[in-house]
Amino acid sequence: MPGNSQRRNRRTSQKKGPQIGSGGQRRRGLKGKGPTPPAEARTGHPKKRAAELRARKDAGRKAAARRGGTSPSELVVGRNPVFEALRGGVPATTLYVQQFLESDDRVTDAVKLAMERGDVHLLEAPRPELDRITGGLNHQGLVLQVPPYEYAHPDDLTDAAADAGADPLIVALDGVTDPRNLGAVVRSASAFGGHGVVVPERRAAGMTAGAWKTSAGTAARTPVARATNLTRTLKDYQRAGLTVVGLAADGERELGDVDALGGPVVIVVGSEGRGLSRLVGETCDIRARIPMPGGAESLNAGVAAGIVLYEAARRR
Repeated sequence: MPGNSQRRNRRTSQKKGPQIGSGGQRRRGLKGKGPTPPAEARTGHPKKRAAELRARKDAGRKAAARRGGTSPSELVVGRNPVFEALRGGVPATTLYVQQFLESDDRVTDAVKLAMERGDVHLLEAPRPELDRITGGLNHQGLVLQVPPYEYAHPDDLTDAAADAGADPLIVALDGVTDPRNLGAVVRSASAFGGHGVVVPERRAAGMTAGAWKTSAGTAARTPVARATNLTRTLKDYQRAGLTVVGLAADGERELGDVDALGGPVVIVVGSEGRGLSRLVGETCDIRARIPMPGGAESLNAGVAAGIVLYEAARRR
């Protein structure tokens, strides 16, 4: 028969509440878990999912800014412009053809070129629809949609030179607003081994259909970078070891005396009328002039860039 001490221990073990040696765990378990977290932090909550979606979109925008961003899509309208754009290799996604359109050679040839390329969708649309998407422009029954251009980042140009084991050869345009000049500069950069062209984000020509056409297809292999602030970009290039050579009619040196063209260099070309802006001109390490015995006051940006790029290529 169990003794008195055993009965007493059995009765004690059946008591509720903390036991000797529990370390107060049951007491701590009664404490609250703190304030309720906001909805954006609760797993599975709609607001948390919405916050995660916003974060992914922000990351995508930052990545686009790192690449240099994109231009808006563009419409080329009219029979001759559309035909010339397709013949010139301008990237395109869709060719709209008006329903019941009276065909001529330009319409037939444009449709044939689009079909031969294989990556251009052909869509028939009624005239009111074409009037709507072109804002009432005289489209003559043909509309070509050009996709957004994806700009490079200025750092991508020096990275490409490093990957090729070459000194960077870059052209920067300051105040050049004619897309045809931009296309001509891209074509010259491609011809003479340039690693790309830099344009300012604002008040400057962009890679439109006209620039693509003038580049004669070289824009597909010669990147165009967009700079938020051209002066700051030039200073970044200087810190990376590149010499910034600006073209100016009153430059201190003649082009043939600029030995820096044989090394890592950025050639800055201003607009035909105004030339280099004040801040950009002050940032340049060297301001060079192109001797012109014929007496012309200035050259357009495409011609000037071609001359300097040839001289740089000759020295390499």
